[in-house]
Amino acid sequence: MAQTADKFLLNRLSRASLAVFVAIAVLCALLGEPLTAASAAAAAGVIISGRSFHPGRGTPPWPMLQRLFFVALILLLMTSFWTGPWALSHWLYGLPLVVFALMPRGIAAIITLVIVVLAVIAAHWAEGIADRHQMISALLLTVLLSAVLIFLREYKTRQLAPLRRTDELTQAASREYLSADLHKEIQRSEREGTDMSVILIGLDAHTSDNDPDEDIRSILPRIGRFLHSQLRDFDTYYRAADLQFLVILPGIATQEAILRAESIRKGLGKLLETHGMNLTVSTGIAGLNIGDNADSLQQSAANALRRAQQQGGNRTQAYSTWSPATPPTQPRAEGSAP
Repeated sequence: MAQTADKFLLNRLSRASLAVFVAIAVLCALLGEPLTAASAAAAAGVIISGRSFHPGRGTPPWPMLQRLFFVALILLLMTSFWTGPWALSHWLYGLPLVVFALMPRGIAAIITLVIVVLAVIAAHWAEGIADRHQMISALLLTVLLSAVLIFLREYKTRQLAPLRRTDELTQAASREYLSADLHKEIQRSEREGTDMSVILIGLDAHTSDNDPDEDIRSILPRIGRFLHSQLRDFDTYYRAADLQFLVILPGIATQEAILRAESIRKGLGKLLETHGMNLTVSTGIAGLNIGDNADSLQQSAANALRRAQQQGGNRTQAYSTWSPATPPTQPRAEGSAP
């Protein structure tokens, strides 16, 4: 609920800010203040190319467009030191927070330092402006306060990371807990003498002509909800990688896991097709064998999935560490194609 509230408030704030900057750009253009109008338009471009308007913000061309708008905004604001209006230079107060929101921390720190140095140099040459020294003092104080806020945000993120059990995008269990949870399930299966299997589900992004990241972020939440609807209450699923999910099935032998994986694969295929995505799904299954641990069971499922995708994808593949047709020292994968 807290994450939903944050997204709701950020979306409302982004839309309100966009409306304000567009109004400023139009008004200043009509009043003959081209630099202020251009700066407001660049700020509006930064907002409209962000994640509030495009959930798949990590996909091209939005990140590049957002950075281009931001660079243009910085250049326009620095220009205001020499050409005016002087009041426009006060927009620099908000840049430290914006740059840390858009850039990696190292790059953001360098950009902020460059902005401060250029502002100090520009204010030194702006001899006709009486309050230029007060402006620099206020800018330095703003940068310091921004640094404190950024530090507190990073500290909070690191403190809460061990408590975050689910992936924010898909609501699947976090991969940080996968090995520990799988180890517990293996111990329980061995103690109770019951079967256990795992299914590794992967999108066959390599078989698509499209960029594998183009629209996938928008469909991942639906994939998470679909998996939740297909599993039992005591089954668990994890986001093992960007395009992979691992499902733990207690009490399920390999043959039954193959049937379940095939049903899930076909259901996900229909889901992707319904949303117009030219992607297929493959699954790799591994059953618990004597001597298996969390790492070896995950590796067996990964090997089965890799073989399924190497054979063209859109199929289910099971991994067995021993088969009557092969010597025990030569593992092989065996399974069913669609």
